[in-house]
Amino acid sequence: MKLKENVFPPRGGANWKGRCLMDFNAVYHRANDNYCYPLDEEQLVINIRTGYDVKYVNIIHGDPFKSGILGGGESWDGEALNIPFKKRLKNQLWWTTTIRPEFKRLKYYFELQTEDERWFYFEDGFVSEAQMALEGRSRQCFIMPWMNPADIPVTPAWVNDTIWYQIFPERFCNGDPSINPEGTLPWRVKGSVTNQEFFGGDLQGIINKLDYVKDLGVSGLYLTPVNESPTSHKYDTTDYTKIDPHFGSEETMKTLVSEAHNRGIRVMLDGVFNHSGQNFAPWLDVKEKGPQSQYFDWFMVNEWPFAEEGGNAWAKRYYTFAFFDNMPKLNTNNPAVRDYLIGVCENWVRNYDVDGIRLDVANEISHTFCKELRSRLKAIKPDIYILGEIWHDAMPWLRGDEFDSVMNYPLGESIKDFWIDKSLTNEDFEYTINRCYTRYMQQTNDVLFNLLDSHDTKRLRSDVKNLDEYFQQLAVLFTMPGSPCIYYGTEIAMEGGHDPDCRRCMPWEEIDGGVYSERMDIIRSLLHLRQEEPLLRNRDFHFPNRINRPRVIEFNKMGWVDNYVEVIINCEEEDIEIPREGEILFSRHYIDNTLLRNGILIRRQRSQA
Repeated sequence: MKLKENVFPPRGGANWKGRCLMDFNAVYHRANDNYCYPLDEEQLVINIRTGYDVKYVNIIHGDPFKSGILGGGESWDGEALNIPFKKRLKNQLWWTTTIRPEFKRLKYYFELQTEDERWFYFEDGFVSEAQMALEGRSRQCFIMPWMNPADIPVTPAWVNDTIWYQIFPERFCNGDPSINPEGTLPWRVKGSVTNQEFFGGDLQGIINKLDYVKDLGVSGLYLTPVNESPTSHKYDTTDYTKIDPHFGSEETMKTLVSEAHNRGIRVMLDGVFNHSGQNFAPWLDVKEKGPQSQYFDWFMVNEWPFAEEGGNAWAKRYYTFAFFDNMPKLNTNNPAVRDYLIGVCENWVRNYDVDGIRLDVANEISHTFCKELRSRLKAIKPDIYILGEIWHDAMPWLRGDEFDSVMNYPLGESIKDFWIDKSLTNEDFEYTINRCYTRYMQQTNDVLFNLLDSHDTKRLRSDVKNLDEYFQQLAVLFTMPGSPCIYYGTEIAMEGGHDPDCRRCMPWEEIDGGVYSERMDIIRSLLHLRQEEPLLRNRDFHFPNRINRPRVIEFNKMGWVDNYVEVIINCEEEDIEIPREGEILFSRHYIDNTLLRNGILIRRQRSQA
């Protein structure tokens, strides 16, 4: 590989002749967040990013007070440790090591070696070999001052073992027609749907289908909002304290959670706290009374009165979700609002015994709210799962004092892009997947909420016309670190366009009639394999690149020294030969030692000592 030139190299370098060869701009580390963090009370994870020109990385580390308090001219020397493990990103390498600081603190810097140069990397920049030899020259090392147990991010262990099934209640199953809303339509399984249509899906319908869900291999239910609302989607809440009467009662909700728990299934509810609906009582009071309302500061109002004809969001009279006048934005900076909404969540935990709460539009809610929410809910149920809907880099919310995890849309997009864009190679796939798993701390990666579609997106099947490719993408999803989720109907390859068409009615008559048995058997096999094989849930994986074909995905899920699971996905236009070795755990379109076009092979391997 040709080494890159750096336009602005540090002066005084060993090779200072107007240029340096090392790509300084590619090197980055900070002593916090996903670059330096305690995995637990004993282990400190250290990551550094470099360019591809760097061949070796050593970390020189030790206790900050090894030679005294450094106020009297003491010299500090650390122990050198090579960092062999790395992941490939598109333009950088990600180097990882784990250290056990004896006294819960660490001082360190890095030694970087290219083919021709050696540099030392400190908090304040790069130092050459010649500069390192200068007596008395300052060196600002990186510092982990203290691995305080209270500051170590802890995520609920059970989530890594969970396979989620997302349900849009209004379209899943009608279990109690007596509570149907006025104008309920006959259950329709063909053609598109709108947000204005009601088909009578309810909580009793979900209860009736719990055995079906359990049989699939699912161990967690994620329900979109169930609180009182005038719409089918319920993201415009009228009353946060009530179950929507067209879904059931408080007792029905309790029964649903209890029956799910009896089957080993966890339950997560959806909290819509960024905004309310237009019929939320405090908002109606504000509309009527303006600044005289006791709830005026519950919302983000800039101008009153409001325009009856609409357009208030665009005119910035008040802030909303997007530009929907009927979804006024809640002021989660207001202590009264926080107390009310968090009190709602506390009731869900105490009264219904829910296991998780997902926060809608989580990146627009104040950090103050999120911190208080976590503190109060964890005090009631320490292992409750707090999930944020954030579609982009979410590190500010994942430092251990707000969310446990976020919806991992970047992973889903990375997977889908590989099948959409046939010009992408397995190297491109490796780069994007590694990027998804270097953003956050390992304890977060263990519980990332992985998905390929949802109520907010076009259904996977409508993007993927080839059914074989559909199953290939799901096979990748189910073998990645984190906690996978399928959207109701994924098991039958249900179609659906963009919101709201992705919210079609579940075709129970066809399912019960065996129309989709073959598809369901494939999904069921993959889900049960995910449940039964611990290595598929493991955070450690790498891409060996043994198969010299650009559209063959190959990665290993690592375990013990002599044991790993190999995943091979053939996206080439032709069949490929695969060495006959290992214990087959799952295969599709695999004959003898030939993996056919669009084939999947998952097998256990034993390393040769």
